[in-house]
Amino acid sequence: MNEIKKYPIVVGLDIGTTKIAAIVGQMDQTKRIKILGIGRAESNGVARGEVVNIEMTVASIKAAVAEAQRQSGVEIKEVYVGIAGEHISSMQHSGIYTLSERDTLVEESHIKSMIDDMYKIAVNPGEKIIHVIPQEFTIDNSLVQMTPVGMYGSRLSANFHIICGKLAAAKNIKVCVERAGLEMSGLVLEPLASAASVLSEEEMEAGVVLVDIGGGTTDIAIFQDNVIRHTAVIPLAGNIITEDIKTGCLVLKKQAESLKVKFGHALPEGTSENEHISIPGIAGRERREISMLNLANIINARLEEIFQHVFFEIKASGFSKKLIAGIVITGGGSQLKHLKQFVEYHTGMLTRIGHPTESLHTSTSDSLKNPIFATGVGLIIKGYEALKDEGRLNLLEDVMPVVEQAAAPIAVEEKIIEAPVQESMHVEMEINFEEPEVSPYVQPSPPANSAKKAPKEKWWNRLVQNTNDWFSDESINNDNDFKRN
Repeated sequence: MNEIKKYPIVVGLDIGTTKIAAIVGQMDQTKRIKILGIGRAESNGVARGEVVNIEMTVASIKAAVAEAQRQSGVEIKEVYVGIAGEHISSMQHSGIYTLSERDTLVEESHIKSMIDDMYKIAVNPGEKIIHVIPQEFTIDNSLVQMTPVGMYGSRLSANFHIICGKLAAAKNIKVCVERAGLEMSGLVLEPLASAASVLSEEEMEAGVVLVDIGGGTTDIAIFQDNVIRHTAVIPLAGNIITEDIKTGCLVLKKQAESLKVKFGHALPEGTSENEHISIPGIAGRERREISMLNLANIINARLEEIFQHVFFEIKASGFSKKLIAGIVITGGGSQLKHLKQFVEYHTGMLTRIGHPTESLHTSTSDSLKNPIFATGVGLIIKGYEALKDEGRLNLLEDVMPVVEQAAAPIAVEEKIIEAPVQESMHVEMEINFEEPEVSPYVQPSPPANSAKKAPKEKWWNRLVQNTNDWFSDESINNDNDFKRN
Protein backbone atom coordinates (compact mmCIF):
# COMPACT_ATOMS: atom_id res chain seq x y z
CA MET A 1 0.00 0.00 0.00
CA ASN A 2 1.35 3.43 -0.91
CA GLU A 3 2.25 5.79 1.90
CA ILE A 4 0.06 8.87 2.26
CA LYS A 5 2.00 12.00 1.44
CA LYS A 6 1.20 15.41 2.87
CA TYR A 7 2.62 18.88 2.89
CA PRO A 8 4.27 20.43 5.97
CA ILE A 9 1.97 21.44 8.81
CA VAL A 10 1.14 25.17 9.00
CA VAL A 11 -0.22 27.06 12.00
CA GLY A 12 -2.20 30.29 11.79
CA LEU A 13 -2.29 32.56 14.86
CA ASP A 14 -5.15 35.07 14.90
CA ILE A 15 -4.50 37.70 17.58
CA GLY A 16 -7.86 39.41 17.86
CA THR A 17 -9.48 41.87 20.23
CA THR A 18 -11.83 39.34 21.83
CA LYS A 19 -10.07 36.04 21.20
CA ILE A 20 -6.71 34.54 20.25
CA ALA A 21 -7.01 31.45 18.09
CA ALA A 22 -4.30 29.02 16.98
CA ILE A 23 -5.35 26.73 14.13
CA VAL A 24 -3.22 23.78 12.98
CA GLY A 25 -3.76 22.68 9.39
CA GLN A 26 -2.17 20.41 6.82
CA MET A 27 -2.60 20.21 3.07
CA ASP A 28 -2.42 16.89 1.26
CA GLN A 29 -2.21 15.88 -2.39
CA THR A 30 -5.82 16.94 -2.97
CA LYS A 31 -4.78 20.56 -2.29
CA ARG A 32 -7.42 20.78 0.43
CA ILE A 33 -6.61 21.78 4.02
CA LYS A 34 -7.41 19.42 6.87
CA ILE A 35 -7.74 21.02 10.29
CA LEU A 36 -5.83 18.99 12.87
CA GLY A 37 -6.58 21.07 15.94
CA ILE A 38 -7.62 24.44 17.25
CA GLY A 39 -7.01 26.35 20.45
CA ARG A 40 -8.81 29.44 21.70
CA ALA A 41 -8.14 31.80 24.58
CA GLU A 42 -9.70 35.03 25.75
CA SER A 43 -7.77 38.05 24.52
CA ASN A 44 -7.18 40.45 27.41
CA GLY A 45 -4.19 42.40 26.17
CA VAL A 46 -5.47 43.59 22.78
CA ALA A 47 -7.68 46.60 22.03
CA ARG A 48 -8.95 47.53 18.57
CA GLY A 49 -6.50 45.13 16.97
CA GLU A 50 -3.40 46.48 18.72
CA VAL A 51 -1.44 44.95 21.58
CA VAL A 52 -1.84 47.10 24.70
CA ASN A 53 -0.45 44.69 27.29
CA ILE A 54 2.48 42.43 26.42
CA GLU A 55 2.29 40.02 29.37
CA MET A 56 -1.45 39.39 29.09
CA THR A 57 -1.20 38.84 25.34
CA VAL A 58 1.71 36.42 25.77
CA ALA A 59 -0.28 34.43 28.34
CA SER A 60 -3.27 34.21 25.98
CA ILE A 61 -1.07 33.09 23.09
CA LYS A 62 0.50 30.37 25.23
CA ALA A 63 -2.92 29.12 26.33
CA ALA A 64 -4.27 28.98 22.77
CA VAL A 65 -1.16 27.27 21.42
CA ALA A 66 -1.11 24.73 24.25
CA GLU A 67 -4.71 23.74 23.51
CA ALA A 68 -3.98 23.49 19.77
CA GLN A 69 -0.98 21.26 20.51
CA ARG A 70 -3.05 19.03 22.80
CA GLN A 71 -5.78 18.56 20.23
CA SER A 72 -3.55 18.09 17.18
CA GLY A 73 -0.68 16.17 18.76
CA VAL A 74 1.72 18.50 16.95
CA GLU A 75 4.46 20.56 18.57
CA ILE A 76 4.03 24.14 17.40
CA LYS A 77 7.20 26.14 16.78
CA GLU A 78 6.39 28.46 13.86
CA VAL A 79 3.24 30.49 13.20
CA TYR A 80 1.85 32.84 10.57
CA VAL A 81 0.34 35.84 12.32
CA GLY A 82 -2.28 38.34 11.19
CA ILE A 83 -1.99 42.10 11.59
CA ALA A 84 -4.89 44.54 11.60
CA GLY A 85 -6.09 47.44 13.70
CA GLU A 86 -6.94 51.09 13.45
CA HIS A 87 -3.35 51.95 12.56
CA ILE A 88 -3.55 50.25 9.14
CA SER A 89 -3.89 52.73 6.28
CA SER A 90 -3.68 52.61 2.49
CA MET A 91 -3.04 54.93 -0.42
CA GLN A 92 -2.73 54.93 -4.18
CA HIS A 93 0.52 55.77 -5.97
CA SER A 94 1.80 55.63 -9.52
CA GLY A 95 5.23 54.78 -10.85
CA ILE A 96 7.11 55.09 -14.14
CA TYR A 97 9.93 52.93 -15.45
CA THR A 98 11.83 53.95 -18.60
CA LEU A 99 13.23 50.96 -20.42
CA SER A 100 16.86 51.06 -21.51
CA GLU A 101 16.14 50.95 -25.23
CA ARG A 102 13.19 51.48 -27.53
CA ASP A 103 10.99 48.42 -28.04
CA THR A 104 12.53 46.55 -25.15
CA LEU A 105 11.03 43.27 -23.93
CA VAL A 106 9.43 43.76 -20.50
CA GLU A 107 10.69 41.25 -17.91
CA GLU A 108 9.83 40.36 -14.32
CA SER A 109 12.91 42.25 -13.15
CA HIS A 110 11.43 45.50 -14.50
CA ILE A 111 8.23 44.97 -12.50
CA LYS A 112 10.23 44.16 -9.38
CA SER A 113 12.24 47.36 -9.80
CA MET A 114 9.03 49.41 -9.92
CA ILE A 115 7.71 47.68 -6.78
CA ASP A 116 11.01 48.24 -4.97
CA ASP A 117 10.81 51.94 -5.82
CA MET A 118 7.37 52.12 -4.19
CA TYR A 119 8.86 50.94 -0.90
CA LYS A 120 11.05 54.05 -0.93
CA ILE A 121 8.27 56.65 -1.04
CA ALA A 122 7.75 58.88 1.99
CA VAL A 123 5.17 57.82 4.58
CA ASN A 124 4.05 59.29 7.89
CA PRO A 125 6.54 59.23 10.79
CA GLY A 126 6.47 55.94 12.69
CA GLU A 127 4.95 54.04 9.76
CA LYS A 128 6.37 51.64 7.24
CA ILE A 129 5.00 50.15 4.04
CA ILE A 130 3.72 46.60 4.52
CA HIS A 131 2.50 45.66 1.03
CA VAL A 132 2.83 47.12 -2.46
CA ILE A 133 0.19 45.66 -4.78
CA PRO A 134 0.30 46.41 -8.54
CA GLN A 135 -3.02 47.27 -10.14
CA GLU A 136 -3.05 48.56 -13.76
CA PHE A 137 -0.07 48.65 -16.10
CA THR A 138 0.40 50.71 -19.26
CA ILE A 139 3.09 50.49 -21.94
CA ASP A 140 3.63 53.61 -24.01
CA ASN A 141 0.25 54.92 -22.75
CA SER A 142 -1.58 51.74 -23.83
CA LEU A 143 -3.47 49.88 -21.10
CA VAL A 144 -2.26 46.31 -20.49
CA GLN A 145 -4.41 43.41 -19.28
CA MET A 146 -3.06 41.77 -16.12
CA THR A 147 0.74 41.82 -16.65
CA PRO A 148 3.02 43.50 -19.22
CA VAL A 149 5.71 40.81 -18.98
CA GLY A 150 6.58 39.54 -22.47
CA MET A 151 5.44 42.70 -24.25
CA TYR A 152 7.60 45.27 -26.03
CA GLY A 153 7.73 48.99 -25.33
CA SER A 154 9.78 51.99 -24.26
CA ARG A 155 7.98 53.37 -21.20
CA LEU A 156 6.27 51.35 -18.49
CA SER A 157 3.91 52.90 -15.92
CA ALA A 158 1.63 51.44 -13.25
CA ASN A 159 -0.75 52.24 -10.41
CA PHE A 160 -0.10 50.66 -7.03
CA HIS A 161 -2.16 50.05 -3.89
CA ILE A 162 0.12 50.66 -0.91
CA ILE A 163 -0.73 49.43 2.59
CA CYS A 164 1.04 50.95 5.59
CA GLY A 165 1.10 50.21 9.31
CA LYS A 166 2.74 51.43 12.48
CA LEU A 167 6.16 49.97 13.20
CA ALA A 168 5.43 49.92 16.93
CA ALA A 169 2.25 47.87 16.49
CA ALA A 170 4.02 45.29 14.33
CA LYS A 171 7.00 45.08 16.68
CA ASN A 172 4.69 44.53 19.66
CA ILE A 173 3.10 41.56 17.89
CA LYS A 174 6.51 40.14 17.08
CA VAL A 175 7.66 40.51 20.69
CA CYS A 176 4.53 38.73 22.02
CA VAL A 177 4.98 35.80 19.64
CA GLU A 178 8.66 35.41 20.49
CA ARG A 179 8.06 35.63 24.25
CA ALA A 180 5.51 32.85 23.86
CA GLY A 181 8.36 30.66 22.59
CA LEU A 182 7.35 30.79 18.93
CA GLU A 183 8.91 31.93 15.70
CA MET A 184 6.92 34.25 13.46
CA SER A 185 7.24 32.87 9.94
CA GLY A 186 5.25 35.69 8.39
CA LEU A 187 2.94 38.60 9.08
CA VAL A 188 -0.19 38.88 6.92
CA LEU A 189 -2.75 41.66 6.66
CA GLU A 190 -5.89 40.11 8.17
CA PRO A 191 -8.37 41.28 5.51
CA LEU A 192 -6.23 39.51 2.90
CA ALA A 193 -6.18 36.34 4.99
CA SER A 194 -9.95 36.43 5.49
CA ALA A 195 -10.46 37.02 1.78
CA ALA A 196 -8.37 33.95 0.96
CA SER A 197 -10.67 31.74 3.04
CA VAL A 198 -14.14 33.10 2.22
CA LEU A 199 -14.00 34.66 -1.27
CA SER A 200 -14.15 32.75 -4.53
CA GLU A 201 -12.10 33.56 -7.61
CA GLU A 202 -15.29 34.52 -9.46
CA GLU A 203 -16.26 37.03 -6.76
CA MET A 204 -12.87 38.72 -6.79
CA GLU A 205 -13.01 38.99 -10.57
CA ALA A 206 -16.56 40.32 -10.67
CA GLY A 207 -16.00 42.84 -7.88
CA VAL A 208 -16.76 42.28 -4.21
CA VAL A 209 -16.53 43.99 -0.82
CA LEU A 210 -15.24 41.93 2.10
CA VAL A 211 -16.47 43.24 5.47
CA ASP A 212 -14.79 41.50 8.41
CA ILE A 213 -16.60 42.48 11.64
CA GLY A 214 -14.28 41.58 14.47
CA GLY A 215 -14.30 42.48 18.14
CA GLY A 216 -12.45 45.80 17.98
CA THR A 217 -12.44 46.83 14.32
CA THR A 218 -14.32 46.28 11.09
CA ASP A 219 -11.91 45.61 8.22
CA ILE A 220 -12.86 46.37 4.62
CA ALA A 221 -11.22 45.06 1.46
CA ILE A 222 -12.53 45.71 -2.05
CA PHE A 223 -11.52 43.43 -4.94
CA GLN A 224 -12.14 43.83 -8.65
CA ASP A 225 -10.52 42.01 -11.56
CA ASN A 226 -8.71 39.80 -9.03
CA VAL A 227 -6.85 42.81 -7.61
CA ILE A 228 -7.36 44.47 -4.26
CA ARG A 229 -8.52 48.01 -4.97
CA HIS A 230 -9.22 49.54 -1.57
CA THR A 231 -8.68 48.76 2.10
CA ALA A 232 -9.92 50.51 5.23
CA VAL A 233 -10.32 49.95 8.95
CA ILE A 234 -13.32 51.21 10.95
CA PRO A 235 -12.75 51.47 14.74
CA LEU A 236 -16.27 50.18 15.46
CA ALA A 237 -17.21 46.51 15.74
CA GLY A 238 -18.63 43.83 18.01
CA ASN A 239 -17.26 45.16 21.29
CA ILE A 240 -18.93 48.54 20.88
CA ILE A 241 -22.27 46.79 20.35
CA THR A 242 -21.70 44.89 23.60
CA GLU A 243 -20.92 48.14 25.40
CA ASP A 244 -24.12 49.69 24.04
CA ILE A 245 -26.16 46.76 25.36
CA LYS A 246 -24.41 46.99 28.73
CA THR A 247 -25.27 50.69 29.02
CA GLY A 248 -28.73 50.56 27.47
CA CYS A 249 -29.95 47.51 29.39
CA LEU A 250 -28.02 48.16 32.63
CA VAL A 251 -26.39 44.73 32.74
CA LEU A 252 -22.90 43.32 33.28
CA LYS A 253 -20.55 43.09 30.30
CA LYS A 254 -20.62 39.28 30.37
CA GLN A 255 -24.40 39.36 30.36
CA ALA A 256 -24.43 41.91 27.52
CA GLU A 257 -22.21 39.68 25.39
CA SER A 258 -24.48 36.68 25.99
CA LEU A 259 -27.57 38.74 25.16
CA LYS A 260 -25.97 39.80 21.89
CA VAL A 261 -24.85 36.32 20.89
CA LYS A 262 -27.97 34.37 21.92
CA PHE A 263 -30.75 36.86 21.30
CA GLY A 264 -29.31 39.65 19.13
CA HIS A 265 -31.25 40.71 16.02
CA ALA A 266 -30.05 43.18 13.40
CA LEU A 267 -33.65 44.07 12.50
CA PRO A 268 -36.16 45.05 15.23
CA GLU A 269 -38.89 43.75 12.91
CA GLY A 270 -37.62 40.24 13.66
CA THR A 271 -38.78 40.48 17.28
CA SER A 272 -42.09 40.85 19.07
CA GLU A 273 -43.19 43.40 21.66
CA ASN A 274 -44.39 40.52 23.83
CA GLU A 275 -40.95 38.90 24.08
CA HIS A 276 -38.85 39.54 27.16
CA ILE A 277 -35.69 38.07 28.65
CA SER A 278 -35.45 37.59 32.40
CA ILE A 279 -31.90 37.92 33.72
CA PRO A 280 -30.49 37.22 37.20
CA GLY A 281 -30.08 40.13 39.56
CA ILE A 282 -26.68 41.14 40.88
CA ALA A 283 -25.61 39.60 44.21
CA GLY A 284 -28.93 37.88 44.87
CA ARG A 285 -31.15 40.78 43.89
CA GLU A 286 -34.45 40.21 42.10
CA ARG A 287 -34.44 39.21 38.45
CA ARG A 288 -34.83 41.89 35.78
CA GLU A 289 -36.63 41.76 32.45
CA ILE A 290 -35.08 42.95 29.19
CA SER A 291 -37.30 43.68 26.20
CA MET A 292 -36.26 41.80 23.06
CA LEU A 293 -37.46 44.77 21.01
CA ASN A 294 -35.34 47.18 23.01
CA LEU A 295 -32.31 44.90 22.61
CA ALA A 296 -32.82 44.75 18.83
CA ASN A 297 -33.18 48.55 18.63
CA ILE A 298 -29.85 49.04 20.44
CA ILE A 299 -28.06 46.64 18.09
CA ASN A 300 -29.75 48.09 15.02
CA ALA A 301 -28.69 51.66 15.85
CA ARG A 302 -25.00 50.73 16.15
CA LEU A 303 -25.08 48.57 13.01
CA GLU A 304 -26.50 51.51 11.06
CA GLU A 305 -23.51 53.60 12.14
CA ILE A 306 -21.01 50.88 11.22
CA PHE A 307 -22.48 50.31 7.76
CA GLN A 308 -22.70 54.03 7.09
CA HIS A 309 -18.91 53.98 7.37
CA VAL A 310 -18.72 50.85 5.21
CA PHE A 311 -20.85 52.41 2.48
CA PHE A 312 -18.75 55.59 2.63
CA GLU A 313 -15.59 53.54 2.01
CA ILE A 314 -17.28 51.76 -0.90
CA LYS A 315 -18.15 55.13 -2.45
CA ALA A 316 -14.66 56.51 -1.77
CA SER A 317 -13.05 53.56 -3.55
CA GLY A 318 -14.60 54.61 -6.86
CA PHE A 319 -15.77 51.04 -7.55
CA SER A 320 -19.31 51.22 -6.16
CA LYS A 321 -20.79 50.72 -9.66
CA LYS A 322 -18.50 47.78 -10.50
CA LEU A 323 -19.10 45.43 -7.54
CA ILE A 324 -21.22 42.80 -9.22
CA ALA A 325 -20.77 40.24 -6.43
CA GLY A 326 -21.90 42.71 -3.76
CA ILE A 327 -20.85 42.32 -0.14
CA VAL A 328 -19.50 39.33 1.79
CA ILE A 329 -19.63 39.66 5.59
CA THR A 330 -17.46 37.53 7.85
CA GLY A 331 -15.98 37.60 11.35
CA GLY A 332 -17.70 37.08 14.69
CA GLY A 333 -20.03 40.03 14.18
CA SER A 334 -21.52 38.44 11.06
CA GLN A 335 -23.49 35.94 13.18
CA LEU A 336 -26.20 38.40 14.24
CA LYS A 337 -29.61 37.22 13.11
CA HIS A 338 -31.05 38.94 10.01
CA LEU A 339 -27.76 40.75 9.31
CA LYS A 340 -27.87 39.77 5.63
CA GLN A 341 -31.30 41.36 5.21
CA PHE A 342 -30.18 44.43 7.16
CA VAL A 343 -27.17 45.05 4.90
CA GLU A 344 -29.11 44.49 1.69
CA TYR A 345 -31.79 46.93 2.84
CA HIS A 346 -29.32 49.68 3.80
CA THR A 347 -26.86 49.32 0.90
CA GLY A 348 -28.98 47.93 -1.93
CA MET A 349 -26.18 45.43 -2.67
CA LEU A 350 -26.34 41.65 -2.82
CA THR A 351 -25.01 40.21 0.44
CA ARG A 352 -23.98 36.85 1.82
CA ILE A 353 -22.32 35.62 5.03
CA GLY A 354 -18.78 34.38 4.34
CA HIS A 355 -17.79 31.00 5.78
CA PRO A 356 -14.21 29.67 5.51
CA THR A 357 -14.99 26.75 3.21
CA GLU A 358 -13.13 27.61 0.00
CA SER A 359 -10.03 25.50 0.72
CA LEU A 360 -11.16 23.17 3.52
CA HIS A 361 -11.90 19.47 3.17
CA THR A 362 -15.56 18.84 2.48
CA SER A 363 -15.55 16.53 5.51
CA THR A 364 -14.56 19.37 7.85
CA SER A 365 -16.88 19.77 10.82
CA ASP A 366 -19.51 22.47 10.47
CA SER A 367 -18.31 23.91 13.78
CA LEU A 368 -15.08 25.02 12.10
CA LYS A 369 -16.88 26.53 9.11
CA ASN A 370 -17.77 29.43 11.36
CA PRO A 371 -17.03 33.01 10.28
CA ILE A 372 -15.10 33.61 13.51
CA PHE A 373 -12.37 31.31 12.15
CA ALA A 374 -12.13 32.99 8.72
CA THR A 375 -8.90 34.84 9.52
CA GLY A 376 -7.22 31.84 11.15
CA VAL A 377 -7.98 29.54 8.22
CA GLY A 378 -6.86 32.26 5.80
CA LEU A 379 -3.52 32.55 7.61
CA ILE A 380 -2.93 28.84 6.94
CA ILE A 381 -3.69 29.39 3.25
CA LYS A 382 -1.29 32.34 3.07
CA GLY A 383 1.30 30.28 4.91
CA TYR A 384 1.22 27.64 2.18
CA GLU A 385 1.54 30.34 -0.46
CA ALA A 386 4.64 31.63 1.34
CA LEU A 387 6.13 28.13 1.51
CA LYS A 388 5.57 27.74 -2.21
CA ASP A 389 7.37 31.01 -2.93
CA GLU A 390 10.28 29.90 -0.75
CA GLY A 391 10.49 26.52 -2.50
CA ARG A 392 9.67 24.60 0.69
CA LEU A 393 6.28 23.20 -0.31
CA ASN A 394 7.39 19.59 -0.70
CA LEU A 395 5.33 16.46 -0.08
CA LEU A 396 6.34 14.56 3.05
CA GLU A 397 5.85 10.95 4.06
CA ASP A 398 3.03 10.54 6.54
CA VAL A 399 4.66 10.48 9.98
CA MET A 400 3.45 10.31 13.57
CA PRO A 401 3.05 13.62 15.43
CA VAL A 402 6.08 14.79 17.40
CA VAL A 403 4.20 14.97 20.71
CA GLU A 404 1.90 12.46 22.33
CA GLN A 405 -1.30 12.17 20.33
CA ALA A 406 -4.41 13.30 22.20
CA ALA A 407 -7.50 11.11 22.40
CA ALA A 408 -9.93 11.43 19.54
CA PRO A 409 -12.25 14.32 20.39
CA ILE A 410 -15.94 14.71 19.91
CA ALA A 411 -16.87 17.69 17.76
CA VAL A 412 -18.93 20.34 19.50
CA GLU A 413 -22.30 20.96 17.93
CA GLU A 414 -23.26 24.61 18.39
CA LYS A 415 -26.77 25.29 19.67
CA ILE A 416 -28.69 28.13 18.10
CA ILE A 417 -31.58 29.29 20.24
CA GLU A 418 -34.49 30.69 18.26
CA ALA A 419 -37.37 32.47 19.99
CA PRO A 420 -40.83 31.44 18.77
CA VAL A 421 -43.12 34.44 18.42
CA GLN A 422 -46.20 33.94 20.56
CA GLU A 423 -48.71 36.10 22.38
CA SER A 424 -47.34 34.91 25.70
CA MET A 425 -44.70 32.39 26.67
CA HIS A 426 -42.52 31.30 29.53
CA VAL A 427 -39.30 29.58 28.51
CA GLU A 428 -36.46 28.68 30.83
CA MET A 429 -32.95 28.06 29.57
CA GLU A 430 -29.47 27.89 30.97
CA ILE A 431 -26.67 29.91 29.45
CA ASN A 432 -23.09 29.43 30.49
CA PHE A 433 -21.28 32.75 30.26
CA GLU A 434 -17.96 31.00 29.79
CA GLU A 435 -16.72 30.34 26.26
CA PRO A 436 -17.35 26.69 25.30
CA GLU A 437 -14.30 24.59 24.61
CA VAL A 438 -13.84 24.05 20.91
CA SER A 439 -12.81 20.55 19.95
CA PRO A 440 -10.45 19.64 17.11
CA TYR A 441 -11.99 18.61 13.87
CA VAL A 442 -10.37 15.44 12.62
CA GLN A 443 -12.35 13.97 9.76
CA PRO A 444 -11.56 11.39 7.08
CA SER A 445 -10.04 12.80 3.93
CA PRO A 446 -12.36 13.08 0.93
CA PRO A 447 -11.65 11.22 -2.30
CA ALA A 448 -8.93 12.73 -4.42
CA ASN A 449 -11.34 13.49 -7.26
CA SER A 450 -13.30 15.84 -4.97
CA ALA A 451 -10.45 18.33 -4.77
CA LYS A 452 -10.90 21.94 -5.71
CA LYS A 453 -7.82 23.99 -6.36
CA ALA A 454 -7.64 27.23 -4.41
CA PRO A 455 -7.27 30.33 -6.59
CA LYS A 456 -3.89 32.03 -6.54
CA GLU A 457 -2.55 35.19 -8.10
CA LYS A 458 1.06 36.26 -8.44
CA TRP A 459 0.73 39.39 -6.34
CA TRP A 460 -0.89 37.38 -3.53
CA ASN A 461 2.09 35.02 -3.46
CA ARG A 462 4.49 37.92 -2.84
CA LEU A 463 2.67 39.50 0.11
CA VAL A 464 4.05 37.38 2.93
CA GLN A 465 7.58 37.53 1.52
CA ASN A 466 7.38 41.33 1.40
CA THR A 467 6.45 41.33 5.06
CA ASN A 468 9.35 39.03 5.86
CA ASP A 469 11.62 41.57 4.15
CA TRP A 470 10.14 44.22 6.38
CA PHE A 471 11.17 42.35 9.54
CA SER A 472 14.61 41.55 8.19
CA ASP A 473 15.26 45.29 8.42
CA GLU A 474 17.66 45.93 11.28
CA SER A 475 15.35 48.69 12.59
CA ILE A 476 12.68 46.05 13.55
CA ASN A 477 14.42 43.61 15.38
CA ASN A 478 -21.48 31.00 34.99
CA ASP A 479 -23.88 30.01 36.81
CA ASN A 480 -26.47 32.61 35.69
CA ASP A 481 -29.55 31.53 33.81
CA PHE A 482 -31.85 33.46 31.53
CA LYS A 483 -35.59 33.16 31.31
CA ARG A 484 -37.58 34.44 28.35
CA ASN A 485 -41.14 35.45 29.10
